[in-house]
Amino acid sequence: MELDRLPGHELVLAGIDDLENGRRTAESLLVSIGAERLRAAGLDVPAAPPTDGYPEHALYELLASDEPESAHGRYNALLRRLVSFERPLEHARAG
Repeated sequence: MELDRLPGHELVLAGIDDLENGRRTAESLLVSIGAERLRAAGLDVPAAPPTDGYPEHALYELLASDEPESAHGRYNALLRRLVSFERPLEHARAG
């Protein structure tokens, strides 16, 4: 399957690249959140650098440090994009 055809691919592929290069970005934290599902669907997802607590909290804190007023909406939008990538990937791998 061509990953670049899936919605949200730009976030997931950037996040994997960021994880491979040890960068703590919104994309790398997003991929860390979905790492278990992504790996189960066949993607090679590098281990995430340690965070204080959960990657979900680290992502929200990162977004809030940049623009506190829009952090909640941006956080939810990123999670929706991740799910929109995961679902068809899982479906393709299962079928």
